[in-house]
Amino acid sequence: MRRHLRVLTINCWSVSEPFEERMAIIRRGLASEAPDVVGFQEVIVRRDGFDQGALLLPDGEFFRVFGAAFRWTDDGTVLPHERDGSGFGNLIGSRWPIVKSEVRPLPGTEHGEPRTVLAVLAQTPAGLLPVLTTHLDYELHHGHVRERQVLVLEAFTREWAAAADLPPVLLGDFNARPDSNEMRFLRGLASLDGRRTYFQDAWEVAGRDGVGHTWDNRNRFAGFSWEPDRRARRRSGCARPRACGIGAPRIRDPRGRRVRERPFRRGRRPPPLTDPPTGRAQRRSGSHLRRRLRAAR
Repeated sequence: MRRHLRVLTINCWSVSEPFEERMAIIRRGLASEAPDVVGFQEVIVRRDGFDQGALLLPDGEFFRVFGAAFRWTDDGTVLPHERDGSGFGNLIGSRWPIVKSEVRPLPGTEHGEPRTVLAVLAQTPAGLLPVLTTHLDYELHHGHVRERQVLVLEAFTREWAAAADLPPVLLGDFNARPDSNEMRFLRGLASLDGRRTYFQDAWEVAGRDGVGHTWDNRNRFAGFSWEPDRRARRRSGCARPRACGIGAPRIRDPRGRRVRERPFRRGRRPPPLTDPPTGRAQRRSGSHLRRRLRAAR
């Protein structure tokens, strides 16, 4: 039996332009890296048949589950997701059959975007593997919100770990730096609300010695958002002090490359897709998203 679990996770930036080019890049990365498990954030599924997950994961190669967090009305009002699963949320794909799944709401702000965590049990040759993916509050000043979210996230992960044979793998866009309170809690370096836990940081387990920026303004689309360079997204870990999944971890960085046992080659960045949007057409403007994410009337 092989002893490595290959994992990939990325924020898909929903349907932001250039949509087709970006989806093609992700599909090429999936084909070349051949992960066993994938976790996507900012995925859109609509009741009119549009399914972003179907565009990303080849038919017959992955079992997949989508978990919505919220949906929009035509006038831009944010509403809770519907039971049919349409909306904006997270997706997990697995080469092995998915035998169980659940979406759990996360606490947030009254007028903010609702967030959820999606969990699945994958039936691997070595036993049941719990995989979870989430997308925490993105506001830079909302650390207090993310602290509440990671408390629910940690408890939910342990629920699923108790019903599995293998350590849980937690993926996501956490929108928080490694030295933030919320991430220090998950890494076993701080307490929140009198509680303590420990998740291995995939970057540290793999022996990375660089800054590991997952938001890098040398990417022109990222630079347009005026956010600082930081390692704030898409980490993976497990809730036991041992290697994640089956044997030692094989984790990938957010640019789609696997974190290997040799130093990361700095200076290599994916080529820009096209010129960034201009004017008010920013990624989070919402107008282009609402056009694609129409709530059924």
